[in-house]
Amino acid sequence: MSVQESSNDSAIIDAEYPAGALALITGGGGGLGAACADLLRHRGVQVCTVDLAPKADYQCDISDEQQVADLRARLVEDGKSVNILINSAGLQGPESALADTDYDQWQQTMRVNVDGVFLMCKHFVPDMVASGWGRIINLASIAGKEGNAFQSAYSTSKAAVIGLTKSLGKELAQDGVLVNAIAPTIISTPLNQHMDPRTHDRLMERIPMGRPGHPDEAAELVAWLASKRCSFSTGAVYDLSGGRATY
Repeated sequence: MSVQESSNDSAIIDAEYPAGALALITGGGGGLGAACADLLRHRGVQVCTVDLAPKADYQCDISDEQQVADLRARLVEDGKSVNILINSAGLQGPESALADTDYDQWQQTMRVNVDGVFLMCKHFVPDMVASGWGRIINLASIAGKEGNAFQSAYSTSKAAVIGLTKSLGKELAQDGVLVNAIAPTIISTPLNQHMDPRTHDRLMERIPMGRPGHPDEAAELVAWLASKRCSFSTGAVYDLSGGRATY
């Protein structure tokens, strides 16, 4: 059965996602966010993308609380209620020894990768709780579990996302809102195209499957976590590492 045929099968859509489900995807203008948006649309889910890029449905700096609050207000004005929140926006941050890391770059990485996830959850969780159903998927990284040399800002920020996911998952466990994260290794996205080749090669050597992941592979996992089929998992971290993960 083709993707298009599946999207036209209302029984399958109803089994996987609530009727009228709306997914809000940060970083939806490209990379993993765009792949998630494409797949969910194929499966009959309404999607709104959020990015600084003009091609996104909504432009918003997710590290700015007022802009996030205004985003929610615009969605409400447009008659849209968010059931699924996918926090995909992120920065790779500086590639340097910790002692050589510029503090402004460190702070910028934290603002986008950590504060952005916090602010989106803060402003969109209450509506999900009120409706009694919701799914939040945070894009962390295997670097947040193992740490990547010369990527202290990125590794630290993704470890924080994992901690936030576990905490919020427990907090909302009885409210019908499930919170999970995925921890990819290198995925073939624009985020990694500007990586120092030495860093890229060092990280590739740690993947037993010997290749980077594909955005569509990540999107499949996210789509399941966003669905009704995921019903007894919250506060969890799902590795997508080609065998690199060790725990």
